[in-house]
Amino acid sequence: MMYWTFPGVTAVDRLNHSPKLDPAKILLSPAEAAAKAGIQANPTQIRLNSFDGRPVYRIGGGRGGTGSRIIYADTGDEQNDVSSEMLDRIASAWAGQRLADARKESVEEPDQWTVAGQLRNLRPMYKYSWPDGQQLYLDGTTGEVVQYTTFGSRIAAHVSAIPHWVYYTPLRKDQPRWITFMIWSSIVGTVGTIIGMIVAVWMYSPKKRYRLDGQPTGIPYRGQKRWHWIFGMVFGVATVTWTFSGLLSLGPFPLVQRLTGTGPRAEAAPRNPGAGGRGGGQQGIASALRGRVKMDDFASAHPRDLLAQVSHLDVRELEWTSFAGTPLFSANLADGKSQLLSLAGSPIVEFAYEKLIDIVESVVPDPKAIEIKTIDQYDLYYFDRTRQRPLPVLLVLMNDEDKTRHYIDPKSARVVTTYSSRNWVNRWLYTGLHSLNFPFLYNYRPLWDIVVITFMMGGTALCVTSLVLAWRTLGRKLKRTAVNDVLPRAT
Repeated sequence: MMYWTFPGVTAVDRLNHSPKLDPAKILLSPAEAAAKAGIQANPTQIRLNSFDGRPVYRIGGGRGGTGSRIIYADTGDEQNDVSSEMLDRIASAWAGQRLADARKESVEEPDQWTVAGQLRNLRPMYKYSWPDGQQLYLDGTTGEVVQYTTFGSRIAAHVSAIPHWVYYTPLRKDQPRWITFMIWSSIVGTVGTIIGMIVAVWMYSPKKRYRLDGQPTGIPYRGQKRWHWIFGMVFGVATVTWTFSGLLSLGPFPLVQRLTGTGPRAEAAPRNPGAGGRGGGQQGIASALRGRVKMDDFASAHPRDLLAQVSHLDVRELEWTSFAGTPLFSANLADGKSQLLSLAGSPIVEFAYEKLIDIVESVVPDPKAIEIKTIDQYDLYYFDRTRQRPLPVLLVLMNDEDKTRHYIDPKSARVVTTYSSRNWVNRWLYTGLHSLNFPFLYNYRPLWDIVVITFMMGGTALCVTSLVLAWRTLGRKLKRTAVNDVLPRAT
């Protein structure tokens, strides 16, 4: 799990498997396409990318196009029905393989790679398999690729996410039963480890009142029991924190749900007071950074002309955006990279810090009640072991009840993440204890890797000695039972 996880389709995967946008195929502007389809286009909810090899506008919906309406940029027709031939073309283009070499099958029941999340209940779904190990799952209604695996990613999952999360199909496809099993397994593991450490401390003699082989010792055991005691005392705390923090991630109790923000009360209440207005919440700051724009503001920049101007960029997707009311484009490239562009096509490297600070101060009731500074290293609440999150960033410290912290990327003028005191359980009792996400470790990798691997090896040794001792005890009892069964018959 440190290096591999469960396969899935990320935004980067979609970009990498999409073709470069061809200006010659984009005949309509988004306003023209929306008008022809009879819908109203909001410039902050428009993306230009590809579907079935053709350029399309995705209008409305959530980030990434979820729930959006798909309008073809070459004809203005709306994409509605998905035929079997269309699914075949999409799958073949994504995999870069001939359709004739694929095995196509309808997915009627969840399998190992569709047991998680909404995929478990998504129907109709079709699976395409190629001899090179690629496997694609397509939503039969929308034609979107919803799951993608390779031979390597499946092997990696079998030694990482699947055993870690107990993602075995017979159990995982039944969500309530899986959650119950995970909760009680975590409880048993936590309580059992605590009891073991209590017994170990209780049995230890600092004055070395025990004697083994004529020598004084503080540990009254030998062999496997002695090793189990040592591993338990050294690595028992890590074992407790891992099992307990894993339990918290499931949110089984009302108190934990409220503290972690997963309960119904937490969902009903806004996470950041004043987020929608001048309270300085994430949405308030984010809205101010974007500003208000209209479709008419983009009228002078047809996406066909813009893409022709930046033909040196491998643009897979074009996003309509803005900064402080100034219309801009975000050109999303392969490998997840992006480049902000003006309407004239000139690149924008970074926004002025002074302008960003002025915008933030304009949405808070009292600018003197906040602190804004630049950080060029990950801190306690803004971190990323893979170092993918942007640096440097502007840190906005709010002097509110929740001590809210906003992290703003000056290159994109976006709020990257927000933290408040309401998230302390998730930050410290889960990501802290479970993943050991602390600055003195993740800022100096591979120090984090060395520490975590050491703890895992110790925990593994502790488990192995536990199994050996349990097997020996069980073996003696089975042997004694067998002897007792034989003696009456012999008599």
